Amino acid sequence: MLEKEIRKLHITVEELHTEADRPVSPPLKTALVAAVMRNPWAGQPFVEDLREEIRRFAADLGALLGDKLLETFGSAEAIQSCGKASVVGVNGELEHASAMVHTLLFGEQIRKRIDGKSTLVFANTRGGPGTTITVPMVSKLELLTRSHYHTVTSNIDDAPRADEVVVAIAGASGGRPFPRIGNRDIDMQDIEAARSQD
Repeated sequence: MLEKEIRKLHITVEELHTEADRPVSPPLKTALVAAVMRNPWAGQPFVEDLREEIRRFAADLGALLGDKLLETFGSAEAIQSCGKASVVGVNGELEHASAMVHTLLFGEQIRKRIDGKSTLVFANTRGGPGTTITVPMVSKLELLTRSHYHTVTSNIDDAPRADEVVVAIAGASGGRPFPRIGNRDIDMQDIEAARSQD
């Protein structure tokens, strides 16, 4: 049934080999997998409860995108960061964009495939064809691992159409190249040091 709702799949893969004039070894691989699909609520009057449609498609959509991401990387072990995003067309509500990805029916399918434990961080917005899709990512195991905070971006020239929504997930083979901004423990030490000087 889900196949009838999807107009196309879009996959963007990138390998970063150099950062700050230094080799990135192994190269950092990132991938974004998106489904361009009909917005199930577009053209309807205000729908009070979106759960009926969410139950109908969310698990299958999460499984489809999770499988495609896994296929792109070759194994769950190769994926270290992940996230999700959606862009609803201009005839849709921001709540429609959120409804596509903010359910455990969707997220658990992805975590199961990549052996993830962390929250799937997100971005939801509205726009027309060619709108930039920005997927924020964190470590698949620990939300607060700051070295793995980064994003993947892409765009689709003809999507979303007014009555469509683009649903995307992304993954990366590691964190940012050469992370060196410290962590929360260091921040707390800095805060305490500043307080002691007051």
